[in-house]
Amino acid sequence: MCEANAYLRVDGKEELLLERVDKIIPQGEELYLENIFGQRKVIKGRIVEMALVDHKIMLERK
Repeated sequence: MCEANAYLRVDGKEELLLERVDKIIPQGEELYLENIFGQRKVIKGRIVEMALVDHKIMLERK
């Protein structure tokens, strides 16, 4: 599987935002995330780091 968990960095801590993300679509200042179960989240932020071998995507709010 190629999906990863998306985390939101808040005050130096990592909070799980969405599990098993397989799609991220940037649109302006927003990121649209969708996982393999069809769940969707929209966040106004940016990608800080993607460690796909570790199945981890780190995001932060703008």
